[in-house]
Amino acid sequence: MQQSNDAKVTRVVLDAMGGDYAPAELVKGAVEAVKNREDIQVFLVGQEDVVREELTKYTYPEERITIVHAEEVIETAEPPVNAIRKKKQSSIVVGMNMVKQKEADAFVSAGSSGAILVGGQVIVGRIKGIERPPLAPLIPTEKGVSLLIDCGANVDARPSHLLQFAKMGSIYMENVLGIKNPRVAIVNIGAEEEKGNALVKETYPLLKECGDINFVGSIEAREIPHGEADVIVCEAFVGNVILKLYEGLSSTLISAIKKGMMSTLKSKIGAALALPALKSTLKDFDASQYGGAPLLGLNGLIVKTHGSAKAKEITNSIYQCVTFKEQDINGKIKKNIISSTEQEGM
Repeated sequence: MQQSNDAKVTRVVLDAMGGDYAPAELVKGAVEAVKNREDIQVFLVGQEDVVREELTKYTYPEERITIVHAEEVIETAEPPVNAIRKKKQSSIVVGMNMVKQKEADAFVSAGSSGAILVGGQVIVGRIKGIERPPLAPLIPTEKGVSLLIDCGANVDARPSHLLQFAKMGSIYMENVLGIKNPRVAIVNIGAEEEKGNALVKETYPLLKECGDINFVGSIEAREIPHGEADVIVCEAFVGNVILKLYEGLSSTLISAIKKGMMSTLKSKIGAALALPALKSTLKDFDASQYGGAPLLGLNGLIVKTHGSAKAKEITNSIYQCVTFKEQDINGKIKKNIISSTEQEGM
């Protein structure tokens, strides 16, 4: 297995068999990543013959893409725990074991969300002191981006979990996005402190008293697109509903705008004039440019991309792994959690 000994090179394992467009878009995304940057090495994990056939379509620096054979594929509908236990030669299990054994710095997959969440905890393992690892995607807003944490990993979270989400989200936004003292808010049905369900009411005072974060209070769903907070804290059920509504509404609005612009001759002329500005605006709301959702709090980086991810999102997810490593996000999370645990024990 070819490996770079250069500490400046980020080694990313890419699940070549996961997602709706595997392996074509995954391979294309990997090729784009290594062609555009010299500090990346990609391991394409999957059925070797299939992956190699896709690679022959491209010219690229061959020393920086390696195929790692994995015969089995975990399908989306499979029970995740059984799949991880039984399919030891699947692309997800083989790839995560490479991260566990320090043969790679990160693992990226567009495959089964359930298998990735289970594998992340069972194979890669949680950082000591982390109660639950959350999925944390960046979502576009009027003011840039916000981190939605958790969006799918922990549907029955406790207040202590949400407190850790807030801390990890703050570390991520400050170090990966460069946002100093990021604003943290908890998703609620009103701005008043006494509003919310039992989980929100119990979590609110914990966030308010936490000196490690810049807590700004509650945020209602309608304020999220305006960018009123940098870190948006919630349990996974709420977070997933927000994320899916966000994505569905975005695609619906874009479709409606295109339809309206093509409805009459006058609107077509207007569309031709407005198109450059419109494309620039819509680009800002294209979530694929931000990469995937990291599963924070593990002993290695796991990134889950959309099942429908195409090459652009895959390439950006690989770049995301480079920043994560360079900024030592895991080291900063470990330091924060260990420090907090020690203080609680005093």
